[in-house]
Amino acid sequence: MLESLVMAAAEFIDYYELLQISPNAESETVQRVYKLLAARYHPDNPITGDAERFVLLRKAYETLSDPEQRAAYDAQLHIRLSQPLPVFEMKEFVVGIEAEGNRRLGLLCLLYNRRRTDPEHPSLSLLDLETLTSFPREHLEFTIWYLREKKFVRRDETSSDYVVTSEGVDYVESNLPANRIVYKLIKGSQWKGDEENPPS
Repeated sequence: MLESLVMAAAEFIDYYELLQISPNAESETVQRVYKLLAARYHPDNPITGDAERFVLLRKAYETLSDPEQRAAYDAQLHIRLSQPLPVFEMKEFVVGIEAEGNRRLGLLCLLYNRRRTDPEHPSLSLLDLETLTSFPREHLEFTIWYLREKKFVRRDETSSDYVVTSEGVDYVESNLPANRIVYKLIKGSQWKGDEENPPS
C-alpha cells in the first residue's frame, strides 16, 4: 500500500487500510465493516471507545460509500501509492549494517499489509517494491534473496511477484514492536491502543 498506512490526521489517510478492506471492496462490504468498527470505537463504548478513530472511520465511510467521492479519492490514492514512502528515506534504511535489517523488515511490512488489506491480490512486483522504497533493484536483490532463503517471502503462484509467507507474518509480528522505525509502516491497524507508541 501503503501506502496502505494510516497517517496522522492532518495528513493523507488510506481509508481502505483504516477500514481494513480491499480497495476493490463492494459498497455492501464497506457498509458492513464500517458498522462493525463504528460500534467498536464509538465514544459511548466504555471498553473500546475512541472518539478520534470514530471520526476518521465516519469520514472514511462517507467518502467510500459515495461513488463520486470514492472515484476522486481512489485517483488521489493511486498517485500517493505510486510515490516512495517517506519512511524509506530515513538514514536508518540507507546507512550502516542495521539499514539492511530495516530494509528486510520494511519489505516484509509492505507485503504483510498487502496480504492483509488485499487478499485477492496479495503480491507486489519488484517494480512495486522499487517504487515504494525508492531503492533500485540492485539494492533490493540481496534483501529479497535473504527473505526468500529464510522462507519469509515466495514468488506468487500466478506471477513472478512476491508474497509474504506465514513464516514472514510471524517474523513481522514478533519483531515489529521492538523496531520503532519500521513500526511506522504498519502501525495503522495492527495494534490497539496508543498508535504512536508500539507495545513493549
